[in-house]
Formats: sequence, structure tokens, C-alpha cells
Amino acid sequence: MAESLTVETPSGKGKGDENFPVGSFLIRRDLRVHVHAFYRFARIADDIADNPALSAEEKVQRLDRMEAVLDGAPGDESPAATGMRASLFQTGTTFQHCRDILHAFRMDAAKLRYDDWADLMNYCRYSASPVGRQLLDLHGESQDTWPPSDALCSALQVLNHLQDCAEDHRNLDRVYLPRQDLDACGASIPELQAGSLSSGLRCVIDRLLDNTDRLIAEARNLAPRVKSPGLRRECAVIVNLAARLSGHLRRGDPLAARVKLRPLDFAAALLIGVWRGR
Repeated sequence: MAESLTVETPSGKGKGDENFPVGSFLIRRDLRVHVHAFYRFARIADDIADNPALSAEEKVQRLDRMEAVLDGAPGDESPAATGMRASLFQTGTTFQHCRDILHAFRMDAAKLRYDDWADLMNYCRYSASPVGRQLLDLHGESQDTWPPSDALCSALQVLNHLQDCAEDHRNLDRVYLPRQDLDACGASIPELQAGSLSSGLRCVIDRLLDNTDRLIAEARNLAPRVKSPGLRRECAVIVNLAARLSGHLRRGDPLAARVKLRPLDFAAALLIGVWRGR
């Protein structure tokens, strides 16, 4: 790829499209710019992997170039990677979480189906867990916080997969619903093209939500382990948002309409989270 061309393909999605706050007022003011830099880096990598106009090979090439720029290669094709590199040097945090994110989106470029829950969790290890780990590292938290953080981030990732299951299949032929669960429920991938959930797909989603709720239960151990007051409260807020979104997906139909959090959910989660994270 010519160095004069940008590798970034922004989708227009931003912090307001997420199910969780990104660098909110609860985060230390001096760290918010670094949280935003990491979010931008991950968002740009995600946009490349989700771009239906690019082939799998083109996506991997662009993600490889992002990593090269992150590592200090000359060129300005990826402002997000350049900014992330500067942030990492300023804060002294590891490059590994960024590398893990890029690994996940290289997987997305070529891997369109998942065998079982363990296969999906392996993907979340690279696509979701680094987000929480980066935030914890920025605050100087112990790695003892990683297991419940990984559980929370994986739960949020699966919830997002369920929200977008029809769109992912329609636009990218990518299906995160594991084959094992589809088979157990007598469901098939073509049913994602319908305008509403079949009984089989409802069964699949409920099975995945059962596993996700267990992750959320584990994630409730995160806030008590976090020392930074603001981050502790934000973690409690996000756990509450995950539980609320899981409930909405239990009652909703993501094929008929996007199931999402409402302003009331965010307000209630903030109040409850601040109280629980006190």
C-alpha cells in the first residue's frame, strides 16, 4: 500500500454509539485524553474490519500498516495509530493491548463463523478484554482486577453481537452465534434474514444471555477491587448497564428493531453505580 494513502476508513460511529461511557467525567481529568486516544485507535481498527467494501486481504494490510505506524514506521496514513503511540509513550503503558486489538480485527477480516462459546470467548480475549485492561493500567491498578474486567468486557462484546446479529450477517456474512448453540436449538443462519426471531433463534439468544449473565455476575467483583474512586464508580455503572441491556435483549427482538439502552437506563445506572462504587 502506498504510503501517501490513508489506511483509515471511518464509519462515522463514535462514543455516543457505545453501550458504555467512554472517558466520562468519572475518569480522572488528566487520563481522559488517553482513554479517548485508545478508543479512537480501537474504533478505527474496528471500522476497517467492518468495511464491506474491502476484501479480507485489504483489511489485513491496513491493520498491519496501523501496527507499523504504532511501532514508529514513517508515514501519516493512520493518525489514530500516531496519536496512540504518543499516548503510550507519555503514560508508559504497554503496547500489548493495542496489538491485541489489532489481532482481533485481523480475525474479523477472515473469520466469519464460531464453533462454540469457548471459541467466542477466545475472540473476546483480544477484541474486548484489552479495552478494560488498558483503562486499568492507565490508573495504575493491580492485574488482580483483570479477571472481572475481562468478564465485563466480554459480556459487553457478546451483548453487542446480539444487538447487531442481523446487520453483521446482512452486511458482512459474519455470524457470532456459535454453531453449537444453533444446532442445540434447531436454528439456522438463514433465519437471521427474517424480520423477527424464530423460536430457534430466540433459544440461541437466551442461551448466550445465560452465559453472559454469568459473566456479569463475575464482573460485579470488579468495582470493589479498583482503588481509583472515579474508575471504581465507572466500573459499577458499566456493570449495571450491561445487566440492563441483557434484560432488554431477553424481552426484545433484535431482528425486528435494534434493542438498545434508553436514556433512563443510563441515568439509573449512573445513580446506582455511583452509590455502589462509593
